[in-house]
Amino acid sequence: QVQLVEYGGGLVQAGGSLRLSCVASGRTFSNYAMGWFRQAPGKEREEREFVAAISYGGGDTDYSDSVKGRFTISRDNAKNTVTLQMNSLKPEDTAAYYCAARRALDTHTDPENYDYWGQGTQVTVSS
Repeated sequence: QVQLVEYGGGLVQAGGSLRLSCVASGRTFSNYAMGWFRQAPGKEREEREFVAAISYGGGDTDYSDSVKGRFTISRDNAKNTVTLQMNSLKPEDTAAYYCAARRALDTHTDPENYDYWGQGTQVTVSS
């Protein structure tokens, strides 16, 4: 089992920045690829959207087209933490953001390929 807890959500104006963190516990963090997903208001869990992912060692990253160039994913295996730095935020970035762990070393964009999930943290971007 892996437990994931997200931090750092909040309310920000368009153009602003937020930094989300996810702290993992329970198993060897470096054995897992990590991802961030988001669920927009009114959307179901099955409609969670891929945001970014990072491989077990941090050498490979992947981003959705909607956030590429604005968001950066990173990880610190010594601190069991994965971080999502979000810049130039837009109102359409408003969503609950979820951290997820995948029992594999490589990234994946499909939420069905992730095994553990955090409880989510809300990000609201005002116009």
